[in-house]
Amino acid sequence: MRPRRIWYLVAALLGIVLAGAGIAFFVAAVKDTVHSIDTVQSFSGGEPRTFGFIQGQTKAIYVSQPGQGHVECRIPGMRSGSITQPKSAFHITVRSRTWDRVFEVRPDSSGDYTVTCTSQLPAEFALGDKPRVGTMVGGIIAGIGCFLAALAVAVTIPVVTAVRRGSHRRRLAAALAPPPQWGPPPSGPAPWPPPGPGA
Repeated sequence: MRPRRIWYLVAALLGIVLAGAGIAFFVAAVKDTVHSIDTVQSFSGGEPRTFGFIQGQTKAIYVSQPGQGHVECRIPGMRSGSITQPKSAFHITVRSRTWDRVFEVRPDSSGDYTVTCTSQLPAEFALGDKPRVGTMVGGIIAGIGCFLAALAVAVTIPVVTAVRRGSHRRRLAAALAPPPQWGPPPSGPAPWPPPGPGA
């Protein structure tokens, strides 16, 4: 049986669904990262701001400034060593404003602590979650995989369907063609050579 034309529609629908899933993975990865920074409660350099911390839950301090000014942060009442500098850089842009992770805070006890940060440049600070780079990369990879799968489906299924339909048409045409005529050779005198003058 030849493939029906509905497979073209199936290929289009699958491609759309997979492409939509890829977009959803991208949006979820970016949204999760953007919402990890509490920009609503941002504070200026030198301005003390109180936040609630949970024991064992790592938080990150982000800074937005016009340059690479030296940044310092203090949290009175928190044990020494709770504030550390991350080994890798992490940048994120939220509403056309770039935030850089400068410190990570891992409290040894839960409670409210006052955070005060300063910079050599005019700066704005915000507290947020520790970046989940693995989750973000996983979402991006999943999105790329969905786009590649959508492309493969949109190309492979129509090509295979078209090839099989063409093969089916050729077989059908061969089956409907009249059979070749086979018979005895023609009888009677040979038409060549022509009779001579004395015939």
